[in-house]
Order: sequence, then structure tokens, then C-alpha cells
Amino acid sequence: MRSYDQYCSVAKALDVVGDRWTLLIVRELLLQGGSRYADLVRGLPGISTNLLAERLKTLEAQGLVARYDAPPPIGTTLYELTDAGRDLEPVIRSLVRFGARYMAAPTSTETFRSHWLAFPISELLDDADPTAPPVVVEARVAEAPAFIEIADGEIRTTLVRPSTPPSLTIEGNAQLALGLLTRQVDVELARQLGLGLTGDLTVLQRLRFNGPHVVDDPADLASER
Repeated sequence: MRSYDQYCSVAKALDVVGDRWTLLIVRELLLQGGSRYADLVRGLPGISTNLLAERLKTLEAQGLVARYDAPPPIGTTLYELTDAGRDLEPVIRSLVRFGARYMAAPTSTETFRSHWLAFPISELLDDADPTAPPVVVEARVAEAPAFIEIADGEIRTTLVRPSTPPSLTIEGNAQLALGLLTRQVDVELARQLGLGLTGDLTVLQRLRFNGPHVVDDPADLASER
């Protein structure tokens, strides 16, 4: 990457992570932890394998990513963030909040992966009743189910089925599901627009929204369908 040649910390940071795809690679490693090359390819639809290899090589050279050979039964090379790489998590989380306002107008060509729910769910939602028993919401909005665990004042998203069975299952369009979870789309409209809802709808009351809207006007969703 060419340098901005500016003695400025912002410019210095962009010299390291300002290339296209670089911060999305960091996003994937934050969400997935130690990742195989194939995992990163699946989590970065649209990137060429040559470009991914080049970006990983640059991140390694900058001390942000390390790779190691995992022992059996994995038995393959894994990539993970170093301590310096993990220092970028607040940057990614700030981008989550900043970028959420632009999620209100997705294009027809945009892809979505289940684990991408993790950052907007944890960053834009709070547990409205931390003293209540743990609950799980299953979201079937992409290639694999995601599980939103609400417990002890924290909200986390995982692709691993938890021991607690889901109290509510949501199935359908990702933006519509996010609109429902953030209470910007009500249950009746969500169902009218084709979102499948099975289980205890009162679970939605545990979620308190604290960010920019991912749905500008619910009526727009209705007009698009």
C-alpha cells in the first residue's frame, strides 16, 4: 500500500489498514477467532483468493495477524489477530454504529452471512431486564442459523447451538429480522411481510434498541414486497 506520507496518527493508521478488504478481514477474525483460509474466503464473499493472500501477508508483516499450524484434529494453518490486531475492535465497533444507518437501504446484490449479526446485535441492543432468566432467539436469516443469547445483562450471537433451547425462532429476510429485533418493525407487519415467527414473542421485550435505525420507514419494506 502506498503511504500518505503524513506525520499524523490517522494517516499512519490508514497506511496500515486503509486498503480495501483489510478491515473486513479484521472483522472476520474478531468474529471467528482462529480461522482457516477457507473460513475467511466464505466470510468475505467477493474477494479473490489472491487478494486475500496478499492482504493477510501485509497484516502479518505489520504485526496485526499471526498464523500458526493447529494440531490434529484440525491439522491446518489458522490465522488469528495479535494483541495489536485486537486493538482494532473498538474501531470496528464504531464502524458498526456509524454504518448501521446505511443498512436502511440495502441493494439487491448485497450478500449476508449469519455471523455478521453478532456486531449489530451486541452493539445496537441492550438487555432490558438483566435479572430475568436467560433466553435464546434463533435467527434463520442466511446460510446457517444464528443464536442470540440474552443473559445477565449481555447479548451475544453465536453459530453454535446453545444448551438452552430457543424461546423464539425468526426466519426470513435479514433486514426485516433486524428491524423486528430493534423494534423498528412491529410483529404484525413483520408477519405480513413474510417473516416467520415461532415461539414466545414476549422475548422481544428483553431487547432495548440504542442505535441508529436500520429501517428508515417500515412502509418502505411493505412497498418493496
